[in-house]
Amino acid sequence: MKILTCPMNGPRNIDEFQSFGPMREAPDPEVASDADWARYLFQAENQPGVVVEWWRHVPSNYFFLAERDIVTNRVLRTFDPGEAE
Repeated sequence: MKILTCPMNGPRNIDEFQSFGPMREAPDPEVASDADWARYLFQAENQPGVVVEWWRHVPSNYFFLAERDIVTNRVLRTFDPGEAE
């Protein structure tokens, strides 16, 4: 069983979580073209290395960030969005 540590609820079974993809800056709605929005919504980077992703603990509906190595699938840390740099 894989365990993921929720910053609010502690270590939990991975089945209690839902992934929402990488944290990234959205295009500026005032100047972004349709192509910019399509790229933002549908094209993943998928580069090897460490990525910061949005996750949700489903039972509590708590959203948080997880820093994960894509190559090894190892979660390096989880933290509250308020702690993001």
